[in-house]
Amino acid sequence: MSKLIKIDKEYKQWISELSERFRISQLRASVRVNSEMLHFYWSLGRDIIELNAESKWGDKILQNISQDLQDKLPGVKGFSFTNMNYIKRFYLLYSHLDTIFPQAVGKLNDAENEIFPQVVGDLFSIPWGHHRFIIDKCYDNPEKAYFYVQKTIQNNWSRSVLLNFLDTDLYERQGKAISNFKNALPTLQSDLAQEMTKDPYNFDFLTLTENYKEKELKEALIRNVTKFLLELGTGFAFVGREYRLQIGRTEKFLDMLFYNLNLRCYVVIEIKTTELDSDNVGQLGTYVAAVNHILKRPEDNPTIGLLVCKTKDNVLAQYALESSSQPIGISEYELTKLYPADFKGTLPSIEEIENQLKDDLHS
Repeated sequence: MSKLIKIDKEYKQWISELSERFRISQLRASVRVNSEMLHFYWSLGRDIIELNAESKWGDKILQNISQDLQDKLPGVKGFSFTNMNYIKRFYLLYSHLDTIFPQAVGKLNDAENEIFPQVVGDLFSIPWGHHRFIIDKCYDNPEKAYFYVQKTIQNNWSRSVLLNFLDTDLYERQGKAISNFKNALPTLQSDLAQEMTKDPYNFDFLTLTENYKEKELKEALIRNVTKFLLELGTGFAFVGREYRLQIGRTEKFLDMLFYNLNLRCYVVIEIKTTELDSDNVGQLGTYVAAVNHILKRPEDNPTIGLLVCKTKDNVLAQYALESSSQPIGISEYELTKLYPADFKGTLPSIEEIENQLKDDLHS
């Protein structure tokens, strides 16, 4: 560090700004490099298919391409035989996008200077490592694959987070709650609210024993609130658990209260470890109305209720929602990783472990 930076504040500030600008330029450069690499992979995969390379030059053509490109471009990574298979599958998967977005594939195959529509630009915006995970899990479903591409971009998912949602079937669960949003909310908000939901919610990040109580489940969700927020989806901010509301002369406690930054509204979540009862909807509707009167500000959108129960009869759920004027969604939760009720009792105590270690040292 120079003497000047220690004594001159203006110079120090300028150096800080320069270093920040450099970091930003590095990030932009890495994004451009990734995009150009994906363009190349797309064109290589297209050549392999359109040239009928495997029919023309034999079933070992990918091995040959791998070896020959590495010979021609020594030191350049990305031409392994494994990666060649992914490059071919990358093209095959997304070349079927024309069944969903008719304009997309034509744009993909246009010249590099073509201004791509969003759906096409998205494919070249996420890292290749993310694409490999998506290809493995969605190899025959371009719509599902593109769903995960969009989610990765929207939420800035790391590879591990992406893999978690691929393994928990987010695509099949997203927006699937039974709700009355279309009747209870304006069109734009109702669509966004429905998209916010999942059915079922996956609670396998919790560690619970068999025959757990409702209180234990709620406490476990709060202890793991970071993972719970990830499962709920983007935009959720935790406000409180057992949130107290004074409704007239009556004191009520909401299981969980959140604020959704994307929807700009409060979300009341009630957890039930039993099968859905129509009374649950009436109770939640009361809480939603109370939050609108007590907490909601003029700039907030109407509060939404989300009832998450162990199981539900879909017909009963629909009838119960028709009786409520408040916007409510009903979902189930999934919790498959349960330990035996006496699980803790089967584990050795710290004292027992220490005594065993002492015995091992003396033997």
